[in-house]
Amino acid sequence: MGSHKPLLIKHVDIYIDNERWQYGSLLINGNKIEAISEETDGASTLPESCVVIDGNGLKAIPGFIDGHIHGAAGADVMDATEQALDTIAQALPAEGTTSFLATTITQAPENIERALENVAHYDNKPGQAEVIGVHLEGPFIEKSKKGAQPEQYITKPNIEQFDRWHHLSGHQIKTITMAPEHDEDGSFIRHLASMGINVSAGHTSTDFAGMKQAVAHGVRQVTHICNAMTAIHHREVGVVGAAFLLEELRAELIADEVHVVPDMMQLIYNNIGSERLLLITDAMRAKCLEAGRYELGGQPVVVSSDRAMLDSGSLAGSILKLKDGAKNMLKLSGVELEQIVEMASANPAKQIHMYDKKGRIDIGTDADILLVDDHLNIHYTICGGVIAYKED
Repeated sequence: MGSHKPLLIKHVDIYIDNERWQYGSLLINGNKIEAISEETDGASTLPESCVVIDGNGLKAIPGFIDGHIHGAAGADVMDATEQALDTIAQALPAEGTTSFLATTITQAPENIERALENVAHYDNKPGQAEVIGVHLEGPFIEKSKKGAQPEQYITKPNIEQFDRWHHLSGHQIKTITMAPEHDEDGSFIRHLASMGINVSAGHTSTDFAGMKQAVAHGVRQVTHICNAMTAIHHREVGVVGAAFLLEELRAELIADEVHVVPDMMQLIYNNIGSERLLLITDAMRAKCLEAGRYELGGQPVVVSSDRAMLDSGSLAGSILKLKDGAKNMLKLSGVELEQIVEMASANPAKQIHMYDKKGRIDIGTDADILLVDDHLNIHYTICGGVIAYKED
């Protein structure tokens, strides 16, 4: 939609960490934020051919980062083509997502390998959401908690296999979802943690004691909380209780009011707080398309107006747009725009060690910026300094 001309955004409230600069300006040069000013018109001397956006009181917040998304607009990461990643990356700016982890699913090893190699060779393009790595969901998970993961390809954790896959991905695997109970001595988790991989417990039947041990080994996240894991019981608090009680853990949340109902969303928020929640979509290829029949991981999926289901009745990812998940969170008691920024932008960047350049607005960080109103309607999405979406 745009180019890398210098860009001045003026007359906006700017959200910088936990502060809000009222009616300031941002100067973007190339793909970085060059200057931030509390003056309404920004720099006195502007670069030649500078594009100016008058925000007229809108809020400038960091772009959303989706750390768990399989597909959108008819494409899936497992299609393992440049076109598939382009399709996803082109669709996401309209929902406020400026970068994402291309998420795989439990599948035959050769299919996973093709998807990983595709990410390794993929070139991000201006004016699209940026692929910033891979979320390897499975195949090292628990069969009884498989959800929409194909059971026939589930396998035990294997360091040699992971290392091969990490190499094929161009060392792009940033997050892995696995069942910690199948890593009995913790060697697999410790190996990944030593490499800086974000290890997330998911599709797991482990108990609270197992989660405490997993955290000691290096687990730092819970995948789509409340889904495909042990729930809270008055004699065993399970993985959900671990996410509430263990401060080392952050937790993904699919805030579509389907995977987790609003009252449970409020309970989760009250117990975990914005500093440890990660808003995700877990979206599949039917997002942005009409209801009908689709597929996920080679399995038929029926998509209605608000959900995607396997024939078995299991939820099969979501069709959620991240802006809508953020709006659903904004309905909760205690949630303001500052908390949305934390859950949808800052925390995802921190979790994969990218907060030095993403998930926040600061001089020298990537120019991934949203201009939104009080209701989180998106007026502009800027990806790497390029206007990628503008409200009609």
